[in-house]
Amino acid sequence: LHPRRLRERGFNQSLELAKGIAGHLHIEISTGCCSRPVYTQPQTGKDAKQRKRNIKGAFLFNNQEQYRHVAIFDDVITTGSTVSELARIIKKSGVPRVDVWSIARADKHF
Repeated sequence: LHPRRLRERGFNQSLELAKGIAGHLHIEISTGCCSRPVYTQPQTGKDAKQRKRNIKGAFLFNNQEQYRHVAIFDDVITTGSTVSELARIIKKSGVPRVDVWSIARADKHF
């Protein structure tokens, strides 16, 4: 979540959900390796092509820990543009396995 969006919302809904799941599964959450330094317009109301273009280049991933397996957690997946872009950046940093976990998949009616 970009810092500006975090200030607007007051919390990171995906992180809060992930904390509960990670605690139940006894797995570590690392938030320091991934950042979203580029502010983008909200994805809501955009079609799949617009979403992909909007999110391109928005993330950075520092694989200083030499992760071999990373799970991305997104609360709701609509077109998959956000998680696809983040997974691309993570794999580019040398992580061989990237999973995507989500609570919900939105219906694509656009």
